[in-house]
Amino acid sequence: MRVQKLSMLAVTAVAGLSLTACQGGDKASSGSGASSAPSSQSSASRSSGSESSGSQASGGSGPSAGASAPAGSRTGSAMTSACTTSHLAFSTSGGMAEGTLIVNLKNTGSTACVLKGFPGADLKSKDGSVSAGRSKLAAPLIRVKPGEETRFTLHYPPNGSGGSGETFTSLVVTPPNETHSHTLPVSIDVPVSDGSGPAITVDPVGTGK
Repeated sequence: MRVQKLSMLAVTAVAGLSLTACQGGDKASSGSGASSAPSSQSSASRSSGSESSGSQASGGSGPSAGASAPAGSRTGSAMTSACTTSHLAFSTSGGMAEGTLIVNLKNTGSTACVLKGFPGADLKSKDGSVSAGRSKLAAPLIRVKPGEETRFTLHYPPNGSGGSGETFTSLVVTPPNETHSHTLPVSIDVPVSDGSGPAITVDPVGTGK
């Protein structure tokens, strides 16, 4: 009997140990599973956070937007239009030297405009007209603000012969890069020559004094 009871006690103890071991294993297993969940959530949060900050960095830097501003301002300068005849006021004044006539061009528009080149200058008399040739001066680019003036010089040989010569009473001016003209009253007396006519020349706009 004792032997049988000892055997039963041994079996019971072994069974209890086995059950305890299984329960411990289950707890360990469930514990590891629980601890793995926060780890995956943490890594997911880190991943989401890095992606969010990355998109903000790419959108916030905006180099293209910053680079477009100077381009826009350059385009604005380049778009300054040429001065038109309808937005210019014309007048004349005596030059510094004999045989010169200053032609003044005033911007009457509301915005700045530009002029570059030689104007057309045709002198008319009762006998016909003469077109002025171009001088050898280089043509500057002139920006004329509203209300400002620029000018050019007409050169002609004065009549010092004492004779009647040829008198021009009108000057037809065509601004550079324009097709419309403006006529000014003048009184320019030049000697009559046997050649192709008097040497009348015009300087580019912006070079007159």
